[in-house]
Amino acid sequence: MTDPFEEHRGLLFTVAYEMLGSVADAEDVLQDSWLRWDHAAQDEVRDPRAYLVRLVTRQALNRLRTVKRQRETYVGPWLPEPLATTPDVAEDVELADSVSVAMLVVLETLTPLERAVFVLREVFGYEYDEIAGATDRTADAVRQLASRARKHVQARRPRVELPPDAAEVTERFLTAVRTGDVERLMQVMAPDVLLVTDGGGVKQAALRPIEGAEKVARWFVGVASGVEGFGVEWTTANGRPGVLLLVDGVLDTFGTVVVEDGRLKALYLVRNPDKLGHLTRPRDLTRR
Repeated sequence: MTDPFEEHRGLLFTVAYEMLGSVADAEDVLQDSWLRWDHAAQDEVRDPRAYLVRLVTRQALNRLRTVKRQRETYVGPWLPEPLATTPDVAEDVELADSVSVAMLVVLETLTPLERAVFVLREVFGYEYDEIAGATDRTADAVRQLASRARKHVQARRPRVELPPDAAEVTERFLTAVRTGDVERLMQVMAPDVLLVTDGGGVKQAALRPIEGAEKVARWFVGVASGVEGFGVEWTTANGRPGVLLLVDGVLDTFGTVVVEDGRLKALYLVRNPDKLGHLTRPRDLTRR
């Protein structure tokens, strides 16, 4: 007989990762949840799937409240920990949207409780009374939280649909970076382009987001000018195409972009080495 926890591990990890934006934290939550499940009166659990989602949600909420405080002292912008994903994740458009780096950045601006409610309702489709049980709130309180979170996300939600020219635009951008051509870089970016870099205080990165095509172009040229042995590999991460930047064959940076109207609208670069360890083995995220 299959252990319900193992049967639903993919779903449980996806819930935890959506709430935390960190592979390491999500795996810790699963470990803590498994220990609690192992000591539970399993024979009395009528719906193991619902019980386990409720258990993981509560553990993830506790962890999120802790890491929220830690992230306030993070050196520079904090970006989610990217992870390689299987092709079927990209085929589930709503799931791919919800785990994209751009969306996880927006979810980071919610309170822990708002984030939990939004994820369970908007991504996984749980009913208000089910979410109430998972968050120890009334159904009416959950409705209010869901409405507030939905409005907050909609006001900031990026356009993360993948246009057919996204790869071509990104290639032109990378070519311009290699050649140090500021003018070509500016042509491939939207005037109000946003660049967010996460070095974690370990790798060179901008300590604040950079806005505007000229500023972003000059930042890239300045960083790339001192780099030799620069290589690029394409990958699929967080349900979207991503770029692995290698220096002398060693992974240095993960990058993903948002493209609008044939130009780069936003760029997210993760350089913190502690966040680059989950880009080789694809994870099978699921809402089922």
